[in-house]
Amino acid sequence: MKKIMYSALVLCSNFALQAQSIDKIINVKKVTEVEKILAADDMQGRRAFTPGIDKASSYIETEFKKIGLQTLNGAKDYKQSFFMTESQRKTATVTIDGKEISTDAIVSFSYQPQFSFSNESEMEIVKIKAGDKFGPKFYEYYRSDKNLLVLVDASFEKFMSNIKHMNQMAATPSTNTVVFVFGVTDATTFKVDGTNEVVKKALNNVVGVLKGKTKPNEYVIFSGHYDHLGIGSPQEGEKHGSTDSIYNGANDDAAGTTAVMILAEYFKKLNNNERSIIFTAFVAEEIGGYGSQHFSKQLNPDEVAAMFNLEMIGTDSKWGNNSAYITGFEKSSMGAILQKNLEGSAFKFYPDPYPEQQLFYRSDNATLARLGVPAHTISTSKMDNEPNYHKASDEIGTLDMVNMTEIIKAIAISASSIISGKDTPTRVDTTALRK
Repeated sequence: MKKIMYSALVLCSNFALQAQSIDKIINVKKVTEVEKILAADDMQGRRAFTPGIDKASSYIETEFKKIGLQTLNGAKDYKQSFFMTESQRKTATVTIDGKEISTDAIVSFSYQPQFSFSNESEMEIVKIKAGDKFGPKFYEYYRSDKNLLVLVDASFEKFMSNIKHMNQMAATPSTNTVVFVFGVTDATTFKVDGTNEVVKKALNNVVGVLKGKTKPNEYVIFSGHYDHLGIGSPQEGEKHGSTDSIYNGANDDAAGTTAVMILAEYFKKLNNNERSIIFTAFVAEEIGGYGSQHFSKQLNPDEVAAMFNLEMIGTDSKWGNNSAYITGFEKSSMGAILQKNLEGSAFKFYPDPYPEQQLFYRSDNATLARLGVPAHTISTSKMDNEPNYHKASDEIGTLDMVNMTEIIKAIAISASSIISGKDTPTRVDTTALRK
């Protein structure tokens, strides 16, 4: 009994000493400082292909340089650039049964500089009817490789603003055209015309490396995405309870990116990592995860021991403070390792409580997870009731900075045995994905 009590005292003492050390680097003041910069109005919502995303990238690059991180594979800087094709809508007109439809009710998706259709042999008519589940139907048609005129029942008009915000960009652009028309249920004849400005543009992740001392070719990744939705209309701002129309993305995902930057400084100052650590801020998550897909192609997945993807950690979880969940908890032993490293502390990691939403394969961890890497997302977002998700009201004032700081500390402490090489999580079983 005395031995057990002694062990417990030593454990508590270790946590106390670690807490004193970690507080000097990971504290509310520093976390708030970084978060405020990333979620500021002058970042313009950090939308891909805007000056705002470039400004955010420059800030993260500057901080990585101050911290003293190396570049990945000897790159000349921290930018990991790649090209995408963007199609900017210029005009779209639809006439149905001789009546011209209001442009406000039309959303087109096409990578063609010009498109024109006037019969069902060229463009098929499909419908999203009242009572349908809008999300699955929308994505079925949006992802189709056919030319489609989609007639959407007026009951779904509330989704129109979000759809209009969807950028048209792809690494490999499609050749078809899909046009959604809201408030129309039938069509006998139609005429669809439109023009787009199609351009190739560069985007970039921001990547820094802390080389491992004894296992430099084994990697642990900390990631978050630094892009968001940009600027909407004044009406959208008012509807979301915001004083402006900027989608600041304070929680989604300035919070995760802040954590990555804070953790980079923490582990650099600790200077005792046996495995190499990669810190990356992904771009283009909001438009399809293109940044993380490009990043994953630059690595040998067999050399990646673990990936911590940090997504929306600025609010408390469904269990309250001092808690977060891990997506795909059962798919590797990583969650169990993190839980073990936090025994004796007030913090607890839980399995993902929203399995029906398939979050494990919906964030930037997914590409590496599909290759067998124990790559998991850590989040606190209440996905069944997150009031500011993808709204202009996602501002820093809605975040709990004290709790967010504790989450970042818990991630740092729980990751320690993986970074030291003491623990190696089991690989994700990809057998089912290959069937």
